[in-house]
Parts: sequence; C-alpha cells; structure tokens
Amino acid sequence: MGEVIVEVKGKKYIVKTDRRYTETDEWALLENGRIRVGISDYAQKELKDIVSVELPEVGRVVRKGEELGIIDSIKASSSYYAPVSGRIVEVNEELSTTPELINKDPYGAGWIIVIEPSNPKEFEELYTPEKYSEKIRSGKQH
Repeated sequence: MGEVIVEVKGKKYIVKTDRRYTETDEWALLENGRIRVGISDYAQKELKDIVSVELPEVGRVVRKGEELGIIDSIKASSSYYAPVSGRIVEVNEELSTTPELINKDPYGAGWIIVIEPSNPKEFEELYTPEKYSEKIRSGKQH
C-alpha cells in the first residue's frame, strides 16, 4: 500500500495510492466488489479534533454525491458524501463512541461506511491519487 506525501504551506498530507478520491475529500477503496469509504488525511487535518460522526442507516440506497451525514469537530461541522451510488451494507459503529479514530487513522480504523455499488463505473470516474494530490496542492476547496 503506497502513499504520497503532499506538502502545502508547511503542512504534510498523506494520499494513499491504493484508492480513489472525490472532489469533496472522501476516499473510496475497492474491496471484493464493495467500496469502503472514509475522509482523507487532508480533510481530517482541516477539521482538526473530530468529536462526533453522524452515521447513515445500513440498507440505505444512496446516489453518488448524496450527503450521508455530518462530521463535527471542535472547529467546524462538515458534510460527507457518497463517492458512488449503491446500498450501504456496513457502517463503522466504533465511530459512535470513538469518533477521533478518523483523526488517528483516517485510512484504516477511521473508515465510515461500506457501499455495495450499483454502478461500478462510477468508481473509475473518481480522482486518481495523482489528481487528488494536485487538488490539494492547488488549494481548491469544494
């Protein structure tokens, strides 16, 4: 599992090379036909200390780009969105009691949901790690 370090104004952000990314800073990892979703290292560092995560219902059918919930931090509240269309088959219940997992391990234990995609092509349309790294460097916010 490779990674790229993107440095912007003295801050360093990790971009994992085994997954795709969205314009709104979610990551999507393809695993056995399902897509595990979380927020990027960049997003969690921008939010700072995360204090709660609103989790969607398992079984909910979502469209690409649809708001899934809110992540609250001491600094701000931020919505997170579905990177692909499909059905939510798993949520990370640990985040209900330990939301700071997103800060500690955004690409591992801090995952948020798993989606069974209804249109696998949508995954291919997401940002590559290279394109996402460029987005961070350019400083373009969603």
